[in-house]
Amino acid sequence: MDPSLVWLPAVVALAAITVGGTLQRVSGMGVGMIAAPTLSLLLGPVAGVTLSNVAASVSAVLLFAVLHRHVDWPRFVRLAPLLVAGSFAGAWAVRVLDAHALEILLGSSVLVAVAAVLGLQQRFTAQGNGAVFASGAVAGFMNTTAGIAGPALAVYAVASRWDQRSWAATLQPVFLLANLTSLVTKSLFGAAVPAGLHVPWPVWVAVVVGGPLGVLLGSVVARRVDPAKARVLAICLAGVGGTVALVRGVAGTLG
Repeated sequence: MDPSLVWLPAVVALAAITVGGTLQRVSGMGVGMIAAPTLSLLLGPVAGVTLSNVAASVSAVLLFAVLHRHVDWPRFVRLAPLLVAGSFAGAWAVRVLDAHALEILLGSSVLVAVAAVLGLQQRFTAQGNGAVFASGAVAGFMNTTAGIAGPALAVYAVASRWDQRSWAATLQPVFLLANLTSLVTKSLFGAAVPAGLHVPWPVWVAVVVGGPLGVLLGSVVARRVDPAKARVLAICLAGVGGTVALVRGVAGTLG
C-alpha cells in the first residue's frame, strides 16, 4: 500500500482531533464538531462518525477528570435516558435511511435552532423537563447519525440561561454517555463500520492521541478566555456543525 494512503489520513485525523480537543477544553464541545466531518471525508460517513465517537469518548473522560466539580448531576440524570433513546433511534436511522437526506435534515434543523435562539434569547426561555428531554433526545440522535451532539445542547444552554462553567462540565459525562451508547447501538444494528473497510492503525493511534493533545493545549488557552466568550464560541461551533452537516448532505445528494 502507498505509505501516503496510510500516514496522510492519520496526520489529518490527528490535526482535526487535536483542534477539536482544544476547542472542547475552552468551550465545552468541539471534538465531534471538527472530527466527525473530517474523518467522514477520509473514511466515509459511517466509519468516520464511529471513529469520531471514539475520539470524543477519550476527550470526554479527560475533561471530566478536570471539570467534574462543576457538573450539574441532576440535569445530567434528566438528560441521560433520552440520550440513550435518541441513540437507538439514530442507530436504526443509520442502518435503514439515506445518509445524505438525513444530514440535510439535521443540518437544517441545527441552523434553524441556532438562529432562533440567537434571535429570541432575550424574549424566550426554555425551562422544565420538556426542554431537557427534547434536547437530550435530539443530541443522542444527532451524535449517533452525524457525530455532533453539541448543537442541540448549545441551543438549550442559551435558551435556559445555563451557566457556562456548569454547562461545559456537564457536557463531558453527557458526551461520554452519548458516544459510548452510539458505539454500542450501532454495533448492535451492524452499522458501526462498513463491511470490508480497513482503518489503518496510524489512524487509530491519531484517534486516541489527538484528544489528550488537544486538552493539553486547551488548558493553556482556557486561562485566557472568559465564560461569555466561551459561550459565544460554543454557539459558533454549533452553527459550524450544522452547516457542515447540511453541506455534506447536499454535496452527497448532488454528487
